[in-house]
Amino acid sequence: MLSFENDYSEGAHPALLRALAETSPIQQPGYGEDAFCQSAKEKIRAACESLDADVFFLVGGTQANQVIIDALLSGVEGVVSAVTGHVNCHEAGAIEYTGHKVIPLPQYAGKMRAADLDALLRDFYADPSHSHMAYPGAVYISHPTEYGTLYTLDELKALRAVCDAWKLPLFLDGARLGYGLMSDGSDVTLPDIARLCDVFYIGGTKVGALCGEAVVFPRHGAPARFDTHIKQHGAMLAKGRLLGVQFNALFTDGLYFSISRHAIEMAGVLKRGLLERGCRFFLDSPTNQQFVILDNGFMERLAAEARFSFWGPYDASHSVVRLATSWATAEAQVRAFLDIWDRLA
Repeated sequence: MLSFENDYSEGAHPALLRALAETSPIQQPGYGEDAFCQSAKEKIRAACESLDADVFFLVGGTQANQVIIDALLSGVEGVVSAVTGHVNCHEAGAIEYTGHKVIPLPQYAGKMRAADLDALLRDFYADPSHSHMAYPGAVYISHPTEYGTLYTLDELKALRAVCDAWKLPLFLDGARLGYGLMSDGSDVTLPDIARLCDVFYIGGTKVGALCGEAVVFPRHGAPARFDTHIKQHGAMLAKGRLLGVQFNALFTDGLYFSISRHAIEMAGVLKRGLLERGCRFFLDSPTNQQFVILDNGFMERLAAEARFSFWGPYDASHSVVRLATSWATAEAQVRAFLDIWDRLA
């Protein structure tokens, strides 16, 4: 069955599998001290134009979010997120499990507005009883957002200015970062993110790797003993090389960016095909995630022949679904999906 359910249904890019196979017999130290991790870190620092960055490799997005946020915050602090943020909606309370509250803000197409963040902070400190509340200790955003939308460079600069004014670290979840960076019309680069954020991660799980996220603290900004935080969360691999080998391959000859661009091109073919067929979109996403409004009856017929994600009800007779392309999506798959659409319409 055709699947546009998510961007991690496939295994890994062949170049990563070859690298894992070729390097497997080579004995190396454990816990990320191997030569492959060190090489990958240097390549990531160069791509970020942040040669003094601290780089760590973790296995998955929820794990990365939890470890980073827990390390950034003191015991009385919470993290500010758009109400639709992944840490607020789709991580089973992983942040709260560490004793930190997620403090929600309104969302606009999945994004947080700098003015809303500033207002929240002003209102918090203006409240005479704020010592009885969880203190805002960090700011979480994702790029792309849960709705496949992107922050502009000006929006990131505005958030950075508010974080500077209130002395809060800005954390960017980059689980799908490659797809954001390579989207049409995006004016944000990887060096921009390194310059404007205190910490971010480069997603591998959804962008060509078997698993893995590269956590980057620009300007040698990692919290003290961050590696011990990783260990305490059970997140440190003895065979850390498994992540280093993959990111070393992803950041060789621009592979991470070229396969991300492929997903965007396939999403473009899908989007244009659906527009030609009169499909309504829930919002305009420039990334690999497309959100469309379907008649419930048609949705049920389509689900019998292709996989996609149910996103939520739209009205009494329509629903919003997500269609996602990936680094591995072939144009023939997109065309076959459109043929199914035509046959069922």
